[in-house]
Amino acid sequence: MNALLQNVDRVLISQEELQKRVRELGAQISADYHDLNPLLLCVLKGGFLFLADLSRALTIRHGVDFMAISSYGNSTVSSGVVRILKDLDTDISGRHVLIVEDIIDTGNTLAYLLENLRVRQPASLRICALLTKPARRQVPLHIDYVGFEIPDEFVIGYGLDFAEDYRNLPFIGVLKREAYASSP
Repeated sequence: MNALLQNVDRVLISQEELQKRVRELGAQISADYHDLNPLLLCVLKGGFLFLADLSRALTIRHGVDFMAISSYGNSTVSSGVVRILKDLDTDISGRHVLIVEDIIDTGNTLAYLLENLRVRQPASLRICALLTKPARRQVPLHIDYVGFEIPDEFVIGYGLDFAEDYRNLPFIGVLKREAYASSP
């Protein structure tokens, strides 16, 4: 862990703050979906830790499925090209779907995903994001459940990565610029 910590500029959101907010989101979602048996659609890879904790915080029946979508590769900036790497295993027609995202940055990837999912005719389609960066938003989005609004900094930890590293950090940290400045 020490090798990972040397590239962390600072802790932005502590492990305790994360867990408290996830419990609050779980309570709110449980109340809102109390008799609807929603499908939690986790956007991989960054959302898997958030999904696991959120799922445990729910007090209602719910399903889980996964999609893998890429627009970053190993860069810190979206390429603008969205690719579906893994599609759903579940038919969402008539289901109440809650997209569980790690972070919403420009909104382009999520806008693409919403368009893709709407044609599948879910009963409802809502968004739960652990983090949102409104300063970078290029597409207007309504986010139903927000964990934290953060500044325009490159963050890692709690599932978020840079080139597949740092996902295992138990907090959200800011990556030192020199750790990624020389990347393409």
